[in-house]
Amino acid sequence: MGNVNMLAVFLGALAFFIVGALWYSVLFGKAWRELNGITDEMVKAGPRPGQNPTWLIMGLAFLFELLVSLMLGHNVARTNPPPHVIMMMAVGFGATIMTPAIGINYLFQMRPGKLFFIDAGHFIVGTAAMGAVFVALS
Repeated sequence: MGNVNMLAVFLGALAFFIVGALWYSVLFGKAWRELNGITDEMVKAGPRPGQNPTWLIMGLAFLFELLVSLMLGHNVARTNPPPHVIMMMAVGFGATIMTPAIGINYLFQMRPGKLFFIDAGHFIVGTAAMGAVFVALS
């Protein structure tokens, strides 16, 4: 077993986070907000009492992405795979673990399919970006 590349873990999580920032702003932000019932006025007003502040949401999102990246780093360290396998693992996390998990929740919550595809796309593209960082640093 090799050592986990903590620089790749951190930068992989950062790549995932940046994908999310772009995904939920310029790419799909308007559609995502509409599907969640979030108006421009609500965004401008900020969190209501009892809601998490934006800084906490962003910080926790990054920590969760860091956890996913750490798991990828652990798998890479244990197996020392070639680059294409690193990408298969990374995209596999998004496509076969994270996407079905939100799919199950969205089915029971009766959320719109379009919202599922926006969020699932973020997970798949985000984990692909994370994998690309691991490939670049391996």
